Amino acid sequence: MNKDLLQPLKQSIIVSCQAPVESPLHDPYVIAAMAKAAELNGAAAVRIDTPAHITAVRQKISAPIIGLWKQQIPGYDVYITPQFTHAEAIAQAGADIIAIDATLRERPHQEQLTTIITRIHQELGKLVMADIDTLEAAIFAENAGADLVGTTLYGYTKATKHLTPPGFQLLTEMVQKLQVPVICEGGISSPKMAQQALKIGAFAVVVGTDITGIDAKLKAYLEGLGGRD
Repeated sequence: MNKDLLQPLKQSIIVSCQAPVESPLHDPYVIAAMAKAAELNGAAAVRIDTPAHITAVRQKISAPIIGLWKQQIPGYDVYITPQFTHAEAIAQAGADIIAIDATLRERPHQEQLTTIITRIHQELGKLVMADIDTLEAAIFAENAGADLVGTTLYGYTKATKHLTPPGFQLLTEMVQKLQVPVICEGGISSPKMAQQALKIGAFAVVVGTDITGIDAKLKAYLEGLGGRD
């Protein structure tokens, strides 16, 4: 594992370059172009979903890639790189850091979080970013061996669906309790909010929709104009 990868991320912006499956932007070439534009304009790293997109991005940029693979497995809510086999695929595609769902929800086929993280470290030689929703999950993920922990799933699980990102209170508690780098991800929609996250103590801030989410941003504009199509 190369923990030196983390130092350039300190106090930085990481850009999540993703798009809905039904969007024309959900194309490896387009995602790679987004990632290259992000790198050229100062992003310290990018966050990319699926092996195909990671492969395309790896060919275009030298900045670190936080890779993930969203997979819906029947009977389970865990969907961000839910199993080791998914982590293996994105590592082979070129990801430097593997992002995994580290909530306390039941995991597919009894693959325990500690086991998955250990295997990613030992068999793939990659760092692990734990995507969590609560402080309890964050502490558990750190104890399980995660190299960095993000607020990614705050507001997106049954335990937190009544809450709206960004989770600045959760971020504050994580900064106080954890020893590993804490990443603020989710709901960052302005430079001022990113600055606030860094002031709280975030190691880095992930921005997605507000930079690369054309589909969601346009829908928000249209809704703001009275639901025009």
